[in-house]
Amino acid sequence: MFTGLVETTGLLRTRSERGPGMRLGFEASLGELALGESVCVSGACLTVVEARPGGFDVEVTAETLDRTTLGRLALGDPVNLERALRAGDRLGGHFVAGHVDGLAEVLETKQVGDAVDVRLGTPASLLRYVATKGSVTLDGVSLTVNGVEAGAFSIMLIPHTLAVTTLRELRVGRALNLEVDLVARYVARLLEGQS
Repeated sequence: MFTGLVETTGLLRTRSERGPGMRLGFEASLGELALGESVCVSGACLTVVEARPGGFDVEVTAETLDRTTLGRLALGDPVNLERALRAGDRLGGHFVAGHVDGLAEVLETKQVGDAVDVRLGTPASLLRYVATKGSVTLDGVSLTVNGVEAGAFSIMLIPHTLAVTTLRELRVGRALNLEVDLVARYVARLLEGQS
């Protein structure tokens, strides 16, 4: 479990095919990591299979490569990183499982003072779980939804988020890993069972 409050960014340094999956190596300043520890990498919960000073490796399955943008990363690309929530930690964002539901595509960005208003498109199957003033996670970043319309939703990026995450590099057409609100998903599932 994570909070969506990015601790740091890292860089993809190595990539190798592993059957239908991949092994990815990241350079990062997350401190000492343990073998088997979970790290949220741009929204996807991944297991550390090798830890070393200044970095770590993970193995990514074909399912994760199909559902996320991780397979599209080029060497040197930045990623958002967060270590798993520990019992007793503050929960400053929202509950994030690190289970990417699908992709959201940047449709429009608009400067609003020091902030950036971002409109994103996503399939109706995911948009049904997105609510105005609810939460979403984009590339591992916990964000509040400003509005929802047919086929799209909008969020506002404040200067701090732009400064400390990879979202500062947003451009129209970019795909982002989307995790819908955990509570919304379960409420919808319960209501489906009542039909």
